[in-house]
Amino acid sequence: MEVNELVENILNDIRVELAEEFDRNFQREAFFSKPWNPKAPHGLKLSGALRNSINAKVSGDSVEFSSQLPYAKIHNEGGTITVTPRMKRFFWRKYYQTGEVMYRNLALKKTGSTIKMPQRQFIGYSDELTPNIEQIIRKNIEVCCKDITVNIQKQIDNG
Repeated sequence: MEVNELVENILNDIRVELAEEFDRNFQREAFFSKPWNPKAPHGLKLSGALRNSINAKVSGDSVEFSSQLPYAKIHNEGGTITVTPRMKRFFWRKYYQTGEVMYRNLALKKTGSTIKMPQRQFIGYSDELTPNIEQIIRKNIEVCCKDITVNIQKQIDNG
């Protein structure tokens, strides 16, 4: 096994492991052991669209996670949103569909006012990932060392 292949295997294994962990954040309703704000809108798990939108890819010597959904960043990082007429129409539609008072209250906000979105992080770095990453690296290095040992033994046997 070549060094490039080893690095590629490690990064692919990390990509898979982290994607699974980030998906589990939706089950935990937390960013690992840090619970999401219970007062935040629960739209993160209503449709599953955000959860299903997470993409992971190996890029160079790193693993990148992203989502094409325009609201992914505000949920992951928190922040403020300016109310638009389109948002008000959406909130009214959701209120009529669900009857939830939260949507009515949002629909009644004035255009141009702001909504504070608390952070409900679902992807990103956490110290809690370190043991998983270290285990992946160790496992891949062990496999590589076994391959090298087998190749050396074959060369010795073939004289």
